[in-house]
Amino acid sequence: MNKIASRLFGTWVQDVTPATLRADVLAGLLGALLVLPQGVAFATLAGLPPEYGLYSAIVPCVIAALFGSSRHVMSGPTNANSLALYAVLAPLAIAGSPQYIQMALAVTILVGVLQWLVGALRLGALANFISPSALFGFTSGAAVLIAVHALKDAVGLRDVHTHGAFGVLRSVLGGWAQWQAGAVLVVIVTMAVALWARRWDPRKPHMLIGLVAGTGVAAMLNAWIYVDAEQGISTLGVLPSPIPPFHVPRIEWGMLPDLLGLAFALSIVALAQSISIAKVVAARSGQIIDANREFRGQGLSNIVGGFFSSYLSCGSLNRSIPNFEAGARTPLASVFSAVLLLVLVMVSAPLLARIPYAAIAGLLLLVAWNLFAWPQWRRLLRVQRNEFYIALATLIATVTIRMEIAILLGTLLSLMAYLHRTSHPAMRVMGFRASDPDRHFVVLEGHPDELPECPQLKLLRMEGSVYFGAVAHVADRLQALRAEPDAPKHLLVMAKSMNFIDHAGAMVWEVELRKRREMGGDLYFHRPRPAVLEMWQRTGFIEELGEDHIFPDKATAIASIYERLDPGICAGCTARTFRECSRRAAQAQSGVSVLLDPARLSSQSHR
Repeated sequence: MNKIASRLFGTWVQDVTPATLRADVLAGLLGALLVLPQGVAFATLAGLPPEYGLYSAIVPCVIAALFGSSRHVMSGPTNANSLALYAVLAPLAIAGSPQYIQMALAVTILVGVLQWLVGALRLGALANFISPSALFGFTSGAAVLIAVHALKDAVGLRDVHTHGAFGVLRSVLGGWAQWQAGAVLVVIVTMAVALWARRWDPRKPHMLIGLVAGTGVAAMLNAWIYVDAEQGISTLGVLPSPIPPFHVPRIEWGMLPDLLGLAFALSIVALAQSISIAKVVAARSGQIIDANREFRGQGLSNIVGGFFSSYLSCGSLNRSIPNFEAGARTPLASVFSAVLLLVLVMVSAPLLARIPYAAIAGLLLLVAWNLFAWPQWRRLLRVQRNEFYIALATLIATVTIRMEIAILLGTLLSLMAYLHRTSHPAMRVMGFRASDPDRHFVVLEGHPDELPECPQLKLLRMEGSVYFGAVAHVADRLQALRAEPDAPKHLLVMAKSMNFIDHAGAMVWEVELRKRREMGGDLYFHRPRPAVLEMWQRTGFIEELGEDHIFPDKATAIASIYERLDPGICAGCTARTFRECSRRAAQAQSGVSVLLDPARLSSQSHR
């Protein structure tokens, strides 16, 4: 039975224990409390009645958790998905109208089908092109968005209706005179108690403890200070029924092609967010994410959710990170979150109605601070400047434009940086240090105590692949080596680090071989990789080069090539770069000594 469950839901099934269940229940409770105000708010952003936000936090949350890959990602309505759905449907129907709702549910099902197909066709490998730097920038940008959108509730402003980050920030700063001291106090207490609880015992649900403390302070302030309810600290208030009804969307078949086009665009939004958030959480938990399974799980959640009055959902960053930090151990935390949301709204509606928006804002500010990871920014700036700029550009794009576009932008910048790097493979001239009796090879640049180069043989180490993008750089570098004054006619290429070549790369070496032989020299290779040899075999280059020009080790290569060098030049050379040079000089000196020996000359004169 366990094997069937593991195959269906994942290996986490085998890890379920009473301890993990207890941790998942507490994390699920926090998730349910966090999604209450978010679900209502996000549904409003999407142009739907508030209860649809709660529906979307129940069914999709359970399906995505059970059939997805991540143990900690909680799915449901998100800010980006809500705005994207409103953007594509608003031109077609009046927001909130029955036609609008039917179209929203139908598009959700279509998005789910497309997501499931991406996973079923095993196209999840595309997610590997989201670079760590782009992902880090996206995470930090999302942290900024979480913090900015939480500010209006943190300072008690009620009339902020703009959705953009800069619009919210402008409204918050511009309305400083209307800031509510009580709301700010609730935020401070919530964050302080949560931090204290985490430091006191990291195993306790510190965020839930902070939420309880903030709710208590708000209740006291509303009872003792803010007698007028309209001037009091805003709370969740009465919530609609969260039970999602089964419903088959009714749309005209003629609209299906248009809705399918919209669903394709929304799928990019949801998939980019889901896999990015799954990777963000996995980076903290150490879990390995199966992108194909994650896409299938997200697809099923939207397919099933669309039939249960849920609109477009995906992984939620401001629920997934708190879920992980609250101690969730398995996907059952998401299941408990959905179940507890139902129970809480139906049984504890009067108590839940007292939860202040300011306390939830305090928790979100705490999440945003932990998510931004200041030390990693400093380390990235110090260690890898290019990756820092990629992360920074992704952060700025996340804050200023749509989230999925920001992810694509960061990925594109990372790919461009990679292509620039690989299109300029390192080509290092090698030699020997004079102080090294064993004559180990060393890069000549930067070593003042190296032996002089051989005037007949250039040693060159290739570090990188020679493909169509790198051909121009490699050809220019080889031409520059040939154009040097008194350039050596022979070239030995140490090709162990030349990972692969394509047809354009093979032509570069064909041209180099022809040029070297026209100079009166030759071209040789040391330890080329099997993939390189295979390409050369197919193009006929090895036949043209000669198998005796490819060597298994450096000592054999130099010994063999040395015999092909011009002995006349060697006789007048003082570089003595190779051991063979010293032996030949010793032999020559020995021969001269024998010829000039007086006894031998005397005996010859008597003959």
